[in-house]
Amino acid sequence: MNIIDPIAKGLGEWSTTTTIGSILMRTALAVLLSAILGFERANKRHSAGLRTFIVVSLAGTVAGMIDMFFIESLNFKVSLLSVGVIIGLAILSTNSILYTSKNQIRGLTTAFTLWASGIIGISIGIGFYTVALIVWVISLICLAALPSMETFLKNRSNHFEIHLELASKTNLPEFVTTIRKLGLRIDDIELNNAYVNSGLSVYSIALTITSPELKKYKTHAEIINAINSLDYVSHIEEMN
Repeated sequence: MNIIDPIAKGLGEWSTTTTIGSILMRTALAVLLSAILGFERANKRHSAGLRTFIVVSLAGTVAGMIDMFFIESLNFKVSLLSVGVIIGLAILSTNSILYTSKNQIRGLTTAFTLWASGIIGISIGIGFYTVALIVWVISLICLAALPSMETFLKNRSNHFEIHLELASKTNLPEFVTTIRKLGLRIDDIELNNAYVNSGLSVYSIALTITSPELKKYKTHAEIINAINSLDYVSHIEEMN
């Protein structure tokens, strides 16, 4: 069954064949869409920015076009280059995910957006313009609009994690007692070994709000501010 892309059908047969015009159009479209995604990431000071997204999308586009040429001209049955690009990007994206000294994961969204950018490029390369645009629009919405919604939901969750720095490890029992009096339950507590020689006692702690009053009236920021007022707490912040 031959599937004709709606946008390609509107543009004409030239957009589905390997011609100078279609090659230029596909590469230009890949650059434009990936540049917008890259700008969004770079604007939020993430490591993978404009140039990285453009190069990744171009690589996917070229791989898609070459695979289509092999399939149509040499009767290949498998899109080898496209599969290789997807696997390579999956590996590179996974390796770009970092764990900070505060046991926080960094780069997860950027890594998978980069992977999606490569798939968008492949879709453009094989002439699936509609698929590429749909994925691009959804990706852009996720990056631009969902963070505020995600923050809204997190602030109203009964579960959150904190990075806690105590003046001394001897203060931990008193901290645990105070936390329970406030109406919080400690679900998990982990000593952060990255601060072993700093003189501080540093922990990553998962908390659950158990007090009905706290659930109804207090935000995470207000609870953290209350804990921060304790004399033996050197620093505290919510982990993303």
